[in-house]
Amino acid sequence: MRSVKAFFYDNFRFPLPPDHRFPVPKYPGLRQRLLETGVLAPADLDNPDPATDDQLLLVHTPEYLEKLTKGTLSEREARRIGFPWSPGLLERSRRSVGATIAVCHTALDEGICCSLAGGTHHAYPDHGEGYCVFNDVAIAVRVLQQGKRLQRALIIDLDVHQGNGTAAIFAGESQVFTFSVHGQKNFPFHKETSSLDIALPDGTQDESYLDAVRQGLNRALALFEADLAIYLAGADPFAGDRLGRMAVSKAGLAERDRFVLDRCWRSGLPVAVVMSGGYARNVEDIVDIHTETIRQAVDLWNDYADYRVRRNITV
Repeated sequence: MRSVKAFFYDNFRFPLPPDHRFPVPKYPGLRQRLLETGVLAPADLDNPDPATDDQLLLVHTPEYLEKLTKGTLSEREARRIGFPWSPGLLERSRRSVGATIAVCHTALDEGICCSLAGGTHHAYPDHGEGYCVFNDVAIAVRVLQQGKRLQRALIIDLDVHQGNGTAAIFAGESQVFTFSVHGQKNFPFHKETSSLDIALPDGTQDESYLDAVRQGLNRALALFEADLAIYLAGADPFAGDRLGRMAVSKAGLAERDRFVLDRCWRSGLPVAVVMSGGYARNVEDIVDIHTETIRQAVDLWNDYADYRVRRNITV
């Protein structure tokens, strides 16, 4: 019997300059740590299919997709994304979306599922930014809605940076609720309007951060009845993050994950988990935080074995 299913795609690489600050090694490091510590077994892990053009076009404009496909982004557009264009970047970005689609499908089937990356919430329909090429969560929601697998989605975005692209894509929609806890003065400096935003000051520590998460999620669940929760479990509120500007401990982030996952399950909500951001100076700190997120998901899976029995789920 396997545990929680997880999707990875760190084997799809793309070139970056030697001094680039995006911590690509966190992804293979996370998968290796999960296997070494026994949190997941090889049978729990799978590569996703790449997202198709038809799937990407449910959110993104034909003009933007054509630029990415043909490699004709302007220097300014590539700089806004934060990555130089390459065929490898395009393939990995398609796999990122494919992973999140697969995670959402599996979560609806089995109660919980994880991507070992994803959460590219700064991408808009016509451009990418902030290390985000395609908006994987928004596309996954559109794909599942189109396929009649999903009607109403709750997006719980706990990356330290507001999911501005996601908020803009779903602005004014009654079938998707976007909830974000983020740094008030951090990137993006022009915030969009989520269904529920909680903006916190620089230097926020565990107690205040956890209070905001608890109160916000309880309010979101009271306001909105969903079929699926998609949880962006950002590692960047961590005190040692280079881009986070908050001061939350690893223990505080573990408690956050425990609360979010348990609260959703107690509400009868399947949960799709994606990792989102993390930029600590020491990559091992990012791996620690993301490993604990997956561990909390596995613990919940074990604690709620009766959920699978009630739904006649065989794994």
